[in-house]
Amino acid sequence: AGAAAEARFISSAKGKGLFATRSIRKGDTIFVERPVVASQFLWNALYNYRACDHCLRALETAQENAQRLLGRSSQVLPHPEQCSIRKDLHQQCPQCQVTYCSAECRQSAWEQYHQVLCLGPAREDPAHPLNKLQEAWRNMHYPPETSSIMLMARMVATVKQAKDKDWWIKVFSQFCNKTANEEEEIVHKLLGDKFKGQLELLRVLFTEALYDEHLSRWFTPEGFQSLFALVGTNGQGIGTSSLSQWVHACDALELPGAQREQLDTFIDQLYKDIEKESGEFLNCEGSGLYVLQSCCNHSCIPNAETSFPDNNFLLHLTALEDIEAGEEICISYLDCCQRDRSRHSRHKILRENYLFTCSCPKCLAQADDADVTSDEEEEGEGETDDAELEDEMTDV
Repeated sequence: AGAAAEARFISSAKGKGLFATRSIRKGDTIFVERPVVASQFLWNALYNYRACDHCLRALETAQENAQRLLGRSSQVLPHPEQCSIRKDLHQQCPQCQVTYCSAECRQSAWEQYHQVLCLGPAREDPAHPLNKLQEAWRNMHYPPETSSIMLMARMVATVKQAKDKDWWIKVFSQFCNKTANEEEEIVHKLLGDKFKGQLELLRVLFTEALYDEHLSRWFTPEGFQSLFALVGTNGQGIGTSSLSQWVHACDALELPGAQREQLDTFIDQLYKDIEKESGEFLNCEGSGLYVLQSCCNHSCIPNAETSFPDNNFLLHLTALEDIEAGEEICISYLDCCQRDRSRHSRHKILRENYLFTCSCPKCLAQADDADVTSDEEEEGEGETDDAELEDEMTDV
């Protein structure tokens, strides 16, 4: 059938965009994409959100997942056969014991980056340079997490291991690049007020753990800031959950009326109870770099959305509307609540987090609206931001 979409250069101000190469129907999958590199967030892993070290597939059964999120080990889920987790396929790295969902993932990780990053028996040693780097990162970047230093470490390790290093450097260089002052703003956003000192500390630790002369530029202050900004701007949140997989499978069951009602009530209550115990942190979360997805521009009235229905890092881009050949495919960087807010509020969030002013049809139509936020928006102003953006990024 050929690809339904292709990236094209729009202008130096806008960079690239993604365009339909043929007509696409509402509900169609436009593409499924593997990331060039992905990594689970560090706090997420520390709090026992168990995911495949390569593809982020959730490793707990749906029932174990529910028990942990509820904080009660007695919870039993009906229809256990609807859980897709295959523990018999799980494998560990024989040297450092990180866990993979399959032999394929273990092999892929080993071939791409894990030879460089495998800690072997030093996995528990706090003095190991990679552990020092991860500890420093955790102390700077608390939940809700939006990025991970290990995504950058995997980029370096990938180049270090590659036979054709230039090919990989070219792959990474095609992600949207920013000017130095824009980069500084993004890094500031990721690290907070003390970012200059923190960035330098991270750079020193990053260099001790991973220095490679082929990549010497990435280890200079400017190059490290650029790498950071690349991940900050292009990193796509990934969320996986064996519980949500089980719920989707249960939703699809053909059941008699009373049983269906009973199951729906059970699931609704389960989510209410989980929210009380674990709040919004339901998923195994991480981020990845996707070549095609990173070309998608934002619109406040998007015609496509990303999701992770396979319970791993495979990103599905799905059409929300019919899209004609030649039309630009846009996703929203805002969640539903944020999209319903005033143009002024939307612009504020997008400028702060993505460094651009939106000129989508909705924003142009509202261009004459007063630049004030409505009263109830004022109250919520303080809370927008990262947590909500993160939710949108990692919606499963």
